[in-house]
Amino acid sequence: MEIINLEENKKAYFSSDNHLGLPGKVNSHGREKIFIKWLDSIKNDAQVIFLLGDLFDFWFEFKKVVPKGYTRLFGKLAELTDSGIKIYFFVGNHDSWMMSYFKDELGIDIFFKPKKFKINSKKFFIGHGDGLGPGDYGYKFLKLIFRNPFFKFLYSCIHPDISIRIGEFLSRKNSVISGNEIKFESNEKELLYNFCKKILKSDHYHYFVFGHRHIPLKINLGNNSLYYNCGDWFNHYSYLDFGNSELSLKFFKPEI
Repeated sequence: MEIINLEENKKAYFSSDNHLGLPGKVNSHGREKIFIKWLDSIKNDAQVIFLLGDLFDFWFEFKKVVPKGYTRLFGKLAELTDSGIKIYFFVGNHDSWMMSYFKDELGIDIFFKPKKFKINSKKFFIGHGDGLGPGDYGYKFLKLIFRNPFFKFLYSCIHPDISIRIGEFLSRKNSVISGNEIKFESNEKELLYNFCKKILKSDHYHYFVFGHRHIPLKINLGNNSLYYNCGDWFNHYSYLDFGNSELSLKFFKPEI
């Protein structure tokens, strides 16, 4: 478990599911600029920022090539890490093919599975949220294939102009790749809620924080434990912040 002690008047921020690149260049650029405005708005009191996956609608790194675009975002993230703000990135189901670019060029730590943190006195269980909980077996099977090193090697042998176009198309059209993203119906039908309840049988966490569902959520799990979902940045512009030992769900008002 990684321990983070926030300095006085400093906060931890959480964000997920920007899906930059979707549905097209103009719309994506607008949302990218809004997200950068949010990063500017928090940079004075942010000590750590958690990006919980699906920052891009599709991402694949070759040894010497990364997808075109996102220049403004990369510049802002580099500015923040250069200023001393710690940034963690948890890969999602749309950007799971990350390698070392974020770490080497932007100074951002990358995680491929959920991770436990203790921030001040509170225990956190943090991840993107895909493939957790019961069911969704089609996606779980594909996830094993997509993250297989041999499959990634084979895909990297395709010319980037072709492989990136294929990936972008499948990411938009294939609901299995996107995961089982459905509307919230009830606690009992929420896969991540059931996952949290299962974890709590063996260990206690004050906060479970995920993305993936595209729905801003705050659900009481009982026994002084809460499940939060960050929502997204194309419908809700929602995020979480943690300061003074309390996690809060908030919304950024976009100015276009």
